[in-house]
Amino acid sequence: MELIISLIAGALGGNIVGGVAKSLNQGTLINSIAGIVGGGIGGQILSALGTGGMAAGEAAGGLDIGTIIGQIASGGVGGGVLLAIVAVIKNALAK
Repeated sequence: MELIISLIAGALGGNIVGGVAKSLNQGTLINSIAGIVGGGIGGQILSALGTGGMAAGEAAGGLDIGTIIGQIASGGVGGGVLLAIVAVIKNALAK
């Protein structure tokens, strides 16, 4: 369940960053794909650090409010960061 939350938050994060920073906008599809991948990576990093998943919410099946908020935050940030990286590389290659 936590991975799904991270993927959705990543897609939202990628599209929000694309909407706010027009120079990073790659279109809805690329923003979403980069966001989903970045959100998954961000969520996995958070879980590996022990701040999410089993460490925080094992008793509640991983669905306590702290875990959910952490997954949303890490997924959104991961999605936005990966979109920014993709946009910078794509813009550099276009020159």
